[in-house]
Amino acid sequence: MVDIKFAYWVPNVSGGLVVSKIPQRTDWTYDYNAQLAQTAEQVGFDYALAQARFIASYGAEYQLEALTTVAALAPVTKKLKLIAAVHPGLWHPGVVAKMGATIDFLSQGRFCLNVVSGWFKNEFTIYGEPWLDHDERYRRSEEFIRVLKGMWTEDEFHFKGDFYRINGGWVKPRPVSSPHPELFQGGNSKAARRMASRVSDWYFMNGNTIEGVREQIEEVSALARQEGRKVKFGLNAFILVRDTEAEAHDVLREIIAQADKEAVEGFGEAVKHAGSSTREKQGMWANSNFEDLVQYNDGFRTGLIGTAEQVADRIRQYYEVGVDLILGGFLHYTDDLPAFGRDVIPLVHQIETRRRSVEELAVA
Repeated sequence: MVDIKFAYWVPNVSGGLVVSKIPQRTDWTYDYNAQLAQTAEQVGFDYALAQARFIASYGAEYQLEALTTVAALAPVTKKLKLIAAVHPGLWHPGVVAKMGATIDFLSQGRFCLNVVSGWFKNEFTIYGEPWLDHDERYRRSEEFIRVLKGMWTEDEFHFKGDFYRINGGWVKPRPVSSPHPELFQGGNSKAARRMASRVSDWYFMNGNTIEGVREQIEEVSALARQEGRKVKFGLNAFILVRDTEAEAHDVLREIIAQADKEAVEGFGEAVKHAGSSTREKQGMWANSNFEDLVQYNDGFRTGLIGTAEQVADRIRQYYEVGVDLILGGFLHYTDDLPAFGRDVIPLVHQIETRRRSVEELAVA
């Protein structure tokens, strides 16, 4: 049985999940997102991820802030786990620890955090915050997570790092989640992988092929074993399920044909240093082409495009190489998200398969 979790990108920013002029049946407002969250948990989704944006960069002119959005979604949902994205450098970890503990307490253990090291320079400079070199941003994020864990689990927490100082900090009420709310991070670079192995519960990967995903899982898992830890893995995917494979690919071609060229190129310009600035020239968007950037986390690459049966089988293949969670984005959230929950999620869970260990995959 494929025991995999499902999450969706909360459309809390305008413009939808593709940088295209194609019509999208979705909305960024609170009322829409409250109804969508209720639908998502009814049809089998486990998590919802609210993205963090502060200024427009690719057509996303209106943004609901992530932490306050998940706080507002908590009382209108019952079992959906709510992930808020935050940027170290724009937030102090002690403040986020207090806010997160409060949301977790109010939601009875459904708060999670996605720590985003940052790729959009302008979002830092407009607030007068320094823009650190790539690997330094991940060092700061690692300290950020260490502070969160300490504040959430210790009666009197002391920390002296290069970026943060905590002098006997604590939060009450403590989070309901044990030992603390789940901590996610993303990134493809070596710095991101090392950070994940040391401090994160979950490692989010941009869309990728099965072999590309397998390589990341093997490396991060090996690094985590050296730290005496285990990490779980989430994979970004843009999901297009239609009655026929041809119809699904026709929709994909239309999305790309109607891509907002200026916005995609602007996004590409903003992120081009994310991977190329690393020591190893490896990281987020380092090898992304124009078509990849139309879905801004390489979601097309994952290939969840086709009939319900084809998409379910593709998910099975990712599960077998170690993926624990699929993070989905949709063209028409109004129709596609409930249809995916109704037609694909049960199909995935019914598939009989054997998941190989990371050690077996490495030998294979």
